Amino acid sequence: MASTDKQSSKDMDRWLGDGGMPIIGLVGGALVAYGVDGEDLGWVSGTFVPTDIACNPHGITQAGVHSLLLDACMNFAINAALPGRARTRGTLEMKTECMRPAMKGDTFALRGEAVRVARQVAYGEATVHAADGALVSRATGTFLLHRPEPDPPAASTAPAT
Repeated sequence: MASTDKQSSKDMDRWLGDGGMPIIGLVGGALVAYGVDGEDLGWVSGTFVPTDIACNPHGITQAGVHSLLLDACMNFAINAALPGRARTRGTLEMKTECMRPAMKGDTFALRGEAVRVARQVAYGEATVHAADGALVSRATGTFLLHRPEPDPPAASTAPAT
């Protein structure tokens, strides 16, 4: 696990690679590092080498594949920042923009970041960049959070005075 200023509040190493979703690996994506920045906001980085299954017959990655990877990056980044058993519950809204084609076999960099984490929702951003640094696609999203209720304090057995 990599980090900038501070380690993630939870160990998510088992989710590196395909993020726990085999489809990410099938399309050529891999999550490789994550952490929490100095503002307690999570991030994740990864790679993307489009496979046949990710592309149309002309070797261009389908827009839905971009959305899949960008959604996974934002979710992972937000989860990295959440304490304990808190987690994202679902994507409420997401906008994806594709600016350049991602060709089969080329290597791209993935990056997801938590932008703001509130009590019930969180906001994320994610990008796909080409090897030369050109922005290929980006997304923003709003995510519903699940925060388990804390266990109630144990009842005292001491007699009342």
